[in-house]
Amino acid sequence: MIKQVVIVWQNPINRSWIPVGKLSYKDTKFFFQYTNGANLAKNAGHFVPFGQMLDLDKKYEADELFPIFKNRLLQKSRPEYEDYLSWLNLGEDNVSPLDELARSGGIRVTDNLQMFPIPEKTNNRYKVTFFSHGIRHLPPNYIERIQHLSRSNRLYLMKDIQNNYDSLALALRTDDPPEIVGYCPGFFVRDFNDLLVKNGAKNVKVSVVRVNLESPVQFRLLCEFITDWPDQFIPFQGEDFETVKSK
Repeated sequence: MIKQVVIVWQNPINRSWIPVGKLSYKDTKFFFQYTNGANLAKNAGHFVPFGQMLDLDKKYEADELFPIFKNRLLQKSRPEYEDYLSWLNLGEDNVSPLDELARSGGIRVTDNLQMFPIPEKTNNRYKVTFFSHGIRHLPPNYIERIQHLSRSNRLYLMKDIQNNYDSLALALRTDDPPEIVGYCPGFFVRDFNDLLVKNGAKNVKVSVVRVNLESPVQFRLLCEFITDWPDQFIPFQGEDFETVKSK
């Protein structure tokens, strides 16, 4: 079960993604805190705090999921709900709100927020499950290749150092023939690159979890990144990820 997710916000001016908050669940309570990234974005005049949570240095607590995040869950009454959980590779009986948000990204077409799980060390391993990004921008023959992938097929990481938006970008490609099938989510690439250096490329494995032929394109290709957890490694390091200290 996912215990904590980071909320990232896309600056509409330069399209950069900034961590603005952390949402967690513990002892039947939901908690939310802004990160230093929210402070920086607000001071630049672009970021607006969520709903009634106006104080960036306050820790918010609630018995139920905060409305702005609850609205990102698909209602169980929707006819596609069962298919939706299947696309996410989640079981209907034990899925939690944070599990759903972490896997789906909590994406709505009307705004610029996304959510990602904060990885936790399990059996000395680092493992992240994510949907391939950018598929809608691929050539038709590459999208066709995705449809022929199957569970456990190996994928390979390819650095895109001349990417105009992110020099750390990592493309996902097949083996033979080599064809791009999307990109790793932007907010994992800093850690992924770090783990590639620390563990070596041969000790990092990326594979297909499932291909959803009938899903919206953002849920088309579900992947898994797995490697050893190095000593002293901390995911999502950086001052902008740290929660705002109370005054």
